[in-house]
Amino acid sequence: MGSGNIVRMPRRGLIIQARTRWLLVGLALLFSLILLMYLLECAPQTEGNGSLPGIVGENMGKEYYQALLQEQEEHYQNRATSLKRQIAQLKQELQEMSDKLKTLQEKKSPKINSMNYQGTKEQASNDLLEFLHSQIDKAEVSTGAKLPSEYGVVPFESFTSMKVFQLEMGLTRHPEEKPVRKDKRDELVEVIEAGLEVINNPDEEDGQDEDDGVGEKQLYNENDFIEGYYRTERDKGTQYELFYKKMDGMEYRHVTLFRPFGPLMKVKSETVDISRSIINIIVPLAGRTEAFAQFMQNFRDVCIHQDKRVHLTVVYFGQDGLSEVKSILESVARETNFHNYTLVSLNEEFNRGRGLDMGARAWEKGEVLMFFCDVDVYFTAEFLNSCRLNAEPGKKVFYPVVFSLYNPAIVYANQDVPPPVEQQLVHKKDSGFWRDFGFGMTCQYRTDFLTVGGFDLEVKGWGGEDVHLYRKYLHGDLIVVRTPVPGLFHLWHEKHCADELTPEQYRMCIQSKAMNEASHSHLGMLVFREEIETHLRKQAYRTNSEAVG
Repeated sequence: MGSGNIVRMPRRGLIIQARTRWLLVGLALLFSLILLMYLLECAPQTEGNGSLPGIVGENMGKEYYQALLQEQEEHYQNRATSLKRQIAQLKQELQEMSDKLKTLQEKKSPKINSMNYQGTKEQASNDLLEFLHSQIDKAEVSTGAKLPSEYGVVPFESFTSMKVFQLEMGLTRHPEEKPVRKDKRDELVEVIEAGLEVINNPDEEDGQDEDDGVGEKQLYNENDFIEGYYRTERDKGTQYELFYKKMDGMEYRHVTLFRPFGPLMKVKSETVDISRSIINIIVPLAGRTEAFAQFMQNFRDVCIHQDKRVHLTVVYFGQDGLSEVKSILESVARETNFHNYTLVSLNEEFNRGRGLDMGARAWEKGEVLMFFCDVDVYFTAEFLNSCRLNAEPGKKVFYPVVFSLYNPAIVYANQDVPPPVEQQLVHKKDSGFWRDFGFGMTCQYRTDFLTVGGFDLEVKGWGGEDVHLYRKYLHGDLIVVRTPVPGLFHLWHEKHCADELTPEQYRMCIQSKAMNEASHSHLGMLVFREEIETHLRKQAYRTNSEAVG
């Protein structure tokens, strides 16, 4: 198990505890009413209280309160009887679940003699907890799991308090949706509230300092929830990763919850300070100076003006366009006083894997978080924080799923010119798709990259190198976090698949080219364009004939 503690009380135990607490409250109220009656009996008489409105005489006043107390007593006795009955029923169900678990254990271990089993109800509860904890042990919550291929990873869905970003869309769902089903809305609300409960009421063993420096406890609420991730493994349960942050602070609270097909259980709760976390953004490049100029505009707005905790490493292949790239970097440095960049020049044929490898090794200041990025990628300041929160040296690597935009000439064919790039960054079914077959954009620490062996530098040309690295992590012990991220976009650009590529690379390139062009419906309209135009001509001919007739 990883850091943090596991809640030792299953949901049914919590229900029993809550109902018992209500019973005690009822008994306390009954005692209070009896005390009130006694005080009224002993109170001295005055002229003003000889009689009560609607009640004749002192004796009638006593009878009124006695009747009231009798009624309340009967109510709480009935309530107590009902609670006792429900508690007994829950205990019986818990015992039945324990018996089922014991039967399963006996089937696995024939040496256990069921006739000699004299387990108490406490043992039954412990058996159930042990079963639930075993589900957490089997799930990839605190440690990684060796997987045979990239298809073995169960990706996360990401969500905010208002939206869910989902990979599995089919032909009816959308890449960004509000939770329509009530059960899904209730689930996410419950999880967010459970995370708040963990943060605001920490266990003593957590060792969390909840004071704000003045000795006053800092409470979090639902408005402090930033983002979350969840995934369900069909044979284990559902894992939730939740992040909370105060608007005026840089520290994040990270809570991991797990639902092992039963009540939610806390796995860990920790404070994550990313205020000093530097990201080395590494961009391999050859030519494409216009795209680089656009990239630097995004870099200036997000990294220099907003985030301010980045280093840019550009690895440039060849001599053609090198002077222009230098000029763009120097111009940005003069205008913004930003000098945290490195330009590595390689006079050789473009190789993405080698470029990223050289960029990683060019850093000489020890450990650093790296973001492998392409020149066509647009990202937000929120994404940079997600990058920091979901990568951890020696524990986790982050493989966000990019939202890839379609060809704007097709998406906005009904307009004279496509809108500016900033207005194209929307999560709609006809504007783009989650590129779940791409593994090129990733956040990982330099030591993890070097430990796993980096890229396979034998891969030449386009594609393949990112999948090889991804598989290395799957075969290791680190957790691979795979989820769609709303703040990461791949801008459309025309693709050319070279004849020099291997058959596998060429197939991947053509597949990527087809996927990037347009949505299913837009491609269908293009395929049947001639048929549609013929129909329109016939309709126009009929209209003209009727007008002449």
